[in-house]
Amino acid sequence: MKAETYIQDLVLKAVTRAGFSPEHAGEVSVMEPKQKGHGDLAVNIALILASREKKNPREIAAAIVKELPSSDSCFSQIEIAGPGFINFTLSDDWLRQGLAEILEQQAAYGNTDIGRDKTVQVEFVSANPTGPLTIGHGRQAVIGDTIARMLEQIGYDVTREYYFNNAGRQMRMLGESVMYRYRELLGETSELTEDHYQGEYIIDIAREALEEKGDALRNLNDVSYFQALAEERIFNEIKNTVARLGIRFDVFYNETSLYETGKIDDVIAALKKKELVYEADGALWFRTTAFGQETDKVILKSSGEPTYRLPDIAYHRDKIERGFDMIIDIFGSDHVATYPDVLAGIGALGYDSGKIHVLIHQFVTLMEGNEKVKMSTRKANFVTLDELIDDVGADVTRYFFINRSMNSHLNFDLALARTESDENPVYYVQYAHARICSILEHAGERGVDLAGGTPDLSLLTAREEMDLIRKLLNWPAVLQQAAEAFEPHKIPVYLEETATVYHRFQHAGKVDGAMRVVTDDEDLTRARLALCDAARIVLSNGLDVLGISSPSRM
Repeated sequence: MKAETYIQDLVLKAVTRAGFSPEHAGEVSVMEPKQKGHGDLAVNIALILASREKKNPREIAAAIVKELPSSDSCFSQIEIAGPGFINFTLSDDWLRQGLAEILEQQAAYGNTDIGRDKTVQVEFVSANPTGPLTIGHGRQAVIGDTIARMLEQIGYDVTREYYFNNAGRQMRMLGESVMYRYRELLGETSELTEDHYQGEYIIDIAREALEEKGDALRNLNDVSYFQALAEERIFNEIKNTVARLGIRFDVFYNETSLYETGKIDDVIAALKKKELVYEADGALWFRTTAFGQETDKVILKSSGEPTYRLPDIAYHRDKIERGFDMIIDIFGSDHVATYPDVLAGIGALGYDSGKIHVLIHQFVTLMEGNEKVKMSTRKANFVTLDELIDDVGADVTRYFFINRSMNSHLNFDLALARTESDENPVYYVQYAHARICSILEHAGERGVDLAGGTPDLSLLTAREEMDLIRKLLNWPAVLQQAAEAFEPHKIPVYLEETATVYHRFQHAGKVDGAMRVVTDDEDLTRARLALCDAARIVLSNGLDVLGISSPSRM
């Protein structure tokens, strides 16, 4: 049992015995104290109860502590601190027992079944197939995949979905762009405007059309062939790019299907029935002012073309009707002012929009030290995700995209990303893992039998050893909190801290400035190797959640 769960149970029982009502306290929040030396874990239940009970929180804390078991082998100390926090210091025996659980559970350590029998759909990337993925798409791809991985680790059945937007004006413009480049290759004057797609990739597709059809399409004004060819080629490139980052999708949902199956018409009919749409200036308007918006919004233009809101409402209604318990949308910050219209539409249709969690990430700027990187000229006016992966590799790309909160603008430092030393945070974590693998290999070469019975963990008594165990035992709580809050950046923060605590253990000054793991004392050696192996397991599990490799050599 996790220490947090054990403490929650103990405290709630003590609250009842002390004469307080548990429902007034709500769920007991167990956290790490902000100040080192104030125990391993703390609860703030006395502060929560104080306003209800009209009593001093320290008095309430004292009453609760009095009802806690007077002798519990799990804790070496329980004390009241500050305005009324109850602080718990875990006993060394409890820590060693937790260490044994890590060694027993291996790759499953940290996983829970909190989401058992619950389904969640994570929609991310969903870039229109009009060009290669950019670095902005890359950040969203890594955020989405990492959130999906975290939710899987805590028991959810996760569906990764890509909304394949292949309808509307932007696709016709794509077809025209290829058609005009095709004609250029035949010696004709360009008809491209600023609204058309300009990148070298358009010329590549046009050249392919020329190789396939010759000049047979010279006088063709129908863009269907060029549009279909471009869509197929670009979308295959998108699939290949995300695969380089270890990202897979379970569903590619085609926007066109919303029209073909009548789901767009169904939404319009349902909104009309509720008198939530009206015609004005030849367009169809959604009465979003009825849901707190400042202005009503067009959902069908006077040209008969829908705005993004209409198919998005139909798509999200379809998501809910597929029966997902939770739906997560990941968008760039350019969507911050628009997604509320879609949620309003879902609510207007009588569905629970509370199932939908919209996560917004900020933009990315490529930096070379203190200088912004100039945009690529080969692929138009943006840096492609493929170019970035070619430059720094998939592991570094993923780590740098995820090691800051999605709410923060990300300056992607290329100079640091290319650095193959522990100055680079991903290498810092990977080096710790590789170093442990090297120690375990060295022990085997020295004839230490790593599988020879249960090591005597009671031999681990040094402060650095216990600090490392404490850090490793935090992993399940960190994973759960990051997953439930949709905050994947908490994982790399924890891994870097764990690597630091491990290095501190390794450099504890025992022998020639470093903790000697493999010693002449075989029992102590095996105990320390077990601790090293536990650190390896936790680092590997954390890197796996991030979709990053755990090298044994670097």
